Amino acid sequence: MSGKRQVILFMTDTTRKDMLGCYGDSRMKTPNLDHLAEGGIRYENAYSCQPVCGPARGAIFTGLFPHSNGVSTNSMPLGEGVKTIGQRLTDQDVHCGYIGKWHLDGGDYFGYGKCPEGWDPDYWYDMRCYLEELTEEERVKSRKRATAYSPEMSEAFTYAHRCSDRAIRFLEEYGDEDFFLTVSYDEPHGPSLCPAPFNRMYENFSFDENEGFHDDLEDKPLMQKLWAGKNLHATSWELRTPTEKRSLFLGCNSFADYEIGRVLKVIDEKMPDALVIYTSDHGDMLGSHHLNQKNAAIYREVANIRGGEKGKIVGAPASHIDLAPTIMDYFGLKIPKCLAGKSMLPQIYDTTKKIHDVVFTEFTRYEVDHDGFGGLQMMRAAVTERYKLALHLMDKDEFYDTKEDPCEVHNLIDDERYATIRDEMHDQILKEMDETRDMYRGYQWAVRPWRNGYEPTWANGGYTRQKEEEEMYEPRQLDYDTGLPMVSAVRRKEQH
Repeated sequence: MSGKRQVILFMTDTTRKDMLGCYGDSRMKTPNLDHLAEGGIRYENAYSCQPVCGPARGAIFTGLFPHSNGVSTNSMPLGEGVKTIGQRLTDQDVHCGYIGKWHLDGGDYFGYGKCPEGWDPDYWYDMRCYLEELTEEERVKSRKRATAYSPEMSEAFTYAHRCSDRAIRFLEEYGDEDFFLTVSYDEPHGPSLCPAPFNRMYENFSFDENEGFHDDLEDKPLMQKLWAGKNLHATSWELRTPTEKRSLFLGCNSFADYEIGRVLKVIDEKMPDALVIYTSDHGDMLGSHHLNQKNAAIYREVANIRGGEKGKIVGAPASHIDLAPTIMDYFGLKIPKCLAGKSMLPQIYDTTKKIHDVVFTEFTRYEVDHDGFGGLQMMRAAVTERYKLALHLMDKDEFYDTKEDPCEVHNLIDDERYATIRDEMHDQILKEMDETRDMYRGYQWAVRPWRNGYEPTWANGGYTRQKEEEEMYEPRQLDYDTGLPMVSAVRRKEQH
């Protein structure tokens, strides 16, 4: 053991669970991530806090849900006073580098190119930085799928390759000290540029037949039918059959694995005791349930960690919300009260330990810049090892028994056989919304057509819930009724 505390977090964009060979499909060529899984633990039921880029990343890097940190949709910035894990670690003398896609500054898809507080500016390299290295002609080529098939297409042209180069330099420069490094690839997100042989690796690939491709969405939210669009009446074969876009996307996924492998090689050689984490921000429907891309849904996501027990699999639910407290715990730091998650370290070192019985995910809207993509889609959801409940505030709710229905086709929200567990999970969602100060909480989430006995009240729970103090960053908040520092952040609301 080196005695150093070193963490490397790898991220890809839009990699779903079954796009990694280690999750069971040997046709998926991801040897480096498969090797990572063999050397550590793999999560079977890990969920994004919101399946869209910015909100998912905001939760990972702040330890706060999207409804609390300001990034409730793409193209919204982190809220004033919200601290990232980079800021928290840097202020405790841990060197932090961030290389790759950020998506948290409120700018356009590419960002502003400006290093935020807490990260090493010498290694800051968001997508705006990449584009500014290119000529105007090269910029346009970097956004076109056709470029992947050009004779001039090279590994060195890609964002992933340039991110890996910088990550390797960081490891070589700071390998003898404590550090936290994030390597955040945009790939395999479209336009999915990748060189040969990756660009044609999946030209004849189609997903295996399963019930999810036959879901007619008849008993699902209206939003999902609108989302499906022209695919609503497509056959299973049409949904699964190869297209250039999908084939290139899967090829780019294997290319991202190759680039991760370049960095892993240096880690294995120079810092084999480092904690290595891999996750994607969210997945992609890829035709399942007649849907593509992502939106307000509770379908399966992906996360994976190396460290602790070798070759173990965790079936208990896990969440992105736990990554920030886990990393802080790994560095021996106090976990702030305001963080919504828990440290996963006990489970990483002993996979028989359960951190959560239930985890939570949400949706508000896809992107503030876009009129489309469904617009406002208010969802709050709970997931256990077996069951899923999604509340769609303005639409039909969903409940699934994934043991009996692994493809999540049969919506059991009105099935009274499941009333007890469904209502317990409903209560858990309402409680979590209160405890995390969800700005959208209210009686509307409690009064659902399938829930008996809930009477709405103006007071709801009747509590005031102020922000817990940030001992390093903020003074204790003041009580409205006294003007003095609050005694308790959570207290019964005074009636005036």
